[in-house]
Amino acid sequence: MPIAQYFLYVGGVLLALLFGVDAFVPKEPVVSSIAAIEAPVASPVFRIRSERKWPERVVYDTSLPTIVPPKVEIAAAADVPAPAAEMSAKAQVRESFAQFKPGDDPKPEVKPVRKRKVAKARAAPPRQPAMRVAERPQFGFFGNNIW
Repeated sequence: MPIAQYFLYVGGVLLALLFGVDAFVPKEPVVSSIAAIEAPVASPVFRIRSERKWPERVVYDTSLPTIVPPKVEIAAAADVPAPAAEMSAKAQVRESFAQFKPGDDPKPEVKPVRKRKVAKARAAPPRQPAMRVAERPQFGFFGNNIW
């Protein structure tokens, strides 16, 4: 039980040091509790003032009615094509291609594919036959070597 001895010796030394320090350190005068209540202690007055100027307070007047914006009617544009239900599928495709400008290319620009580098294949070194060694039998759950 070396741990118990350690705590016993160290605890005893610390307790002896506590008693020794208590004997040599001067004590403060004892004030009776009645005298402490009768004589008020003058505490200093601290006045905290900030140099920061905060913005003015925002006040929302909720007594006024809510302002509703007027409704704006959107006029139908003259250049809108006819609905898609009237056109056949081929006509829709032709119409969509007709709206392309010469500069608009529907196909993205194809980037050239870089050739990948492949490492050289090397021959593996010749294998040596595996050496078999007799193992010591296991003793117990953890084996023979605990540490």
